[in-house]
Amino acid sequence: MIPAGYMAKRVEKSPDWLGAPNVDDIYSVSSCVSGAFADYINYWRHNGYWLFDSPDVISQVAERNAIDLEGARLFYYEVHDYQFDQAAGRWVSFAPEPSFALEVERPAAARLEGYDVVCFSVGTSPECSPLSCNGLAKEISTNRHCLLSSFEDAKGLLETGRFVTCEPGPYRIFAVYLLDWP
Repeated sequence: MIPAGYMAKRVEKSPDWLGAPNVDDIYSVSSCVSGAFADYINYWRHNGYWLFDSPDVISQVAERNAIDLEGARLFYYEVHDYQFDQAAGRWVSFAPEPSFALEVERPAAARLEGYDVVCFSVGTSPECSPLSCNGLAKEISTNRHCLLSSFEDAKGLLETGRFVTCEPGPYRIFAVYLLDWP
């Protein structure tokens, strides 16, 4: 897994429409249910994975733009170095956007919460997380944060076509870590 970056998010409780009684809240990489702290792309401080290189960069963006981080949770992400092309049924390489710097600081301490599968049809920022966005968590076993318990589970579900009817791919697998936020 490759260090991809950080995001501050406003974590939402599991919506009723999800229909997954074991899911308490949504830790997905996408912002469809639990949104990012801001419409951050407009500030152009993200890295080549369209995340942030450090928590300090998030704090700077928030401070300079009067964005309240109260109640936001801090996540760190790592991404698998291949994405799954569902049309071709195979893993293919991809790279971060080269016009943005990529200097991700690894956290000193982080808690692995699970794995998310995210679509990247445009190839830039994370789009939808089908487990939460498309309600697959009612059909696929997830943890209480609507994440898969292992990388192997995520890989196997992609390779067996469980995400084919959701969103256009390709799909990337992310490890989702929660950090303490001051």
